[in-house]
Amino acid sequence: MKLSLGPILTYWPRQRIFDFYDEMASQPVDIVYLGETVCSRRHEFRFDDWMNVATRLATAGKQVVMSTLTLIESESDLKMLRKIASNGSFVVEANDMGAVRLLAEAKLPFVAGPTLNVFNSETLGVLKEAGATRWVMPPEIGAEMLKDLLADTPAGFETEVFVHGRLPLAYSARCFTARRFNLQKDSCEFRCIDYPDGMVLKTREGEDFLTLNGTQTQSAKVYNLMLEWSGLCAMGVAVARISPQAQDTTKVIGLFRRCLEGTLTPLAAWQALRETQADDLCNGFWYGRSGLEQVMTA
Repeated sequence: MKLSLGPILTYWPRQRIFDFYDEMASQPVDIVYLGETVCSRRHEFRFDDWMNVATRLATAGKQVVMSTLTLIESESDLKMLRKIASNGSFVVEANDMGAVRLLAEAKLPFVAGPTLNVFNSETLGVLKEAGATRWVMPPEIGAEMLKDLLADTPAGFETEVFVHGRLPLAYSARCFTARRFNLQKDSCEFRCIDYPDGMVLKTREGEDFLTLNGTQTQSAKVYNLMLEWSGLCAMGVAVARISPQAQDTTKVIGLFRRCLEGTLTPLAAWQALRETQADDLCNGFWYGRSGLEQVMTA
């Protein structure tokens, strides 16, 4: 199994992004996804910046994948999509069907992203025929559904599973971070850059409930499938995806790598992760239960 680092989902300052990927160049991940997938108004990094980072990571031996926006809302979004699709150097992760169409028409291989809503083998077949070589499982899918899908997955079609990070739950044309400050989306003042891990939303009882990340809503708890590692390997999952976070991403990667290499048991790795991770962990979706639950199996 390979380890991948997903795209940064929150909004970080320009230099922080450069510094982060300078550090990631020496980390034991095999695949790195780059690009803005949440909000087209985020412009700390431009296309050329992403390409420069991609080249540096590729030189460091990483497989680089350029990710596209999840919601395409304007002609400028389409222009950027076309630019990413025709970058000429790196594979693209398609996160909406418009990107799939562009890549299929150009006869370019691509990764089918987690927001394409793949829930049956027929959809997998359509995506493979369009040129997809790997699909990323929507994180709300559980183990039983994944087993059924893997049984019908076309030969040579890799499966990637989200194994660590705040769950991306929903996307909207509205910006909820802007709304929190009584601002319009088009004049949001880029308030989300002040929340490198998103803004936690609490219930009336004071419990962490959701995380606001601009137009994206995430879970408050951190989804983690460390305890399910042996099952993932037995299923034949090809890639395990870790979502970047503002702190301790290198520690998370290191624990997963040691688990993959067999130098640390999944339980020991999970316990070490709990000491590192400030937020509560969860894995409920994997067992077909409420997403915020933590099911102990080891």
